[in-house]
Amino acid sequence: MADPVSTPRRPFRWSAILDHGVLIAGALFMLIPVYLALTTASHDKLLIQREGLQWGFGDQAGANFSAALFQSGGFTGEITGATMLMNSFILGIGFAIGKIVLSMMAAYAIVYFRLRFATLAFWVIFTTLLLPLEVRIVPSYEVIQGLGLANSYTGLIVPLLASATGTFFFRQFFLSIPEELVDAARIDGAGPVKFFIDILVPLSRTMIAAIFIIMYVYGWNQYLWPTLITTEEGLFTLVRGIRQIVQAMAEGSEIPDYGRAMALAIVAMIPPVVIVITCQSWFVKGLTESDK
Repeated sequence: MADPVSTPRRPFRWSAILDHGVLIAGALFMLIPVYLALTTASHDKLLIQREGLQWGFGDQAGANFSAALFQSGGFTGEITGATMLMNSFILGIGFAIGKIVLSMMAAYAIVYFRLRFATLAFWVIFTTLLLPLEVRIVPSYEVIQGLGLANSYTGLIVPLLASATGTFFFRQFFLSIPEELVDAARIDGAGPVKFFIDILVPLSRTMIAAIFIIMYVYGWNQYLWPTLITTEEGLFTLVRGIRQIVQAMAEGSEIPDYGRAMALAIVAMIPPVVIVITCQSWFVKGLTESDK
């Protein structure tokens, strides 16, 4: 009877263990602040004021999260966490959709239209990546203030919709589409609008999903622009409103409700995390896919 063929054992690699150990340690290190926020949000504000951040869980988590979402606060005493959550959703969705639409249209014009200075226009757009929001925030504020769009969703969303990042990614994606597809669409009588809507948009689904995730998280985490452009508490976002609620209590006679603030911070983390986790396959596919 012949001996069964033995499967060769793979060599043991200490480098793989070291690599995974470093990644796990880094992930745990980044999760420590999240853990502290979650545990501290389960304690009473008096205990937090007296002893600081808590490493163990308490019995006030339900009360703090309920107060964070539904209890009125702020300087006017009328803003709730649920309202700020809705404002953050509007800002994130508006940012993502607006930036995708403008970026796709700009990239489409640069790639497919016979413009004399198309390449120059692209590099001019691309160089705006060197100008962060802080550099152009004063003229942007003056324009919005002059148009009377302060304290409005339009003023929050529209001024920051132009995206060099999105234009760059869509341009690279469109350049990789075979010319034969363009010629076939032209032979079938498809005009520029029909070609864009019926062919380019469906082909760009994965890229749209990837850019949507990036821009949604970018819009959700905006702090400086909403702080500058909104003074009415009814338009505060979560990132903007957490500090406002704590500050209002600190300047009054009450003890700052850090447990409620930590609960709001946890609530502010959940939507971006859920979107990234649920759409991560689309995100990776959109940024790496090359076959059309």
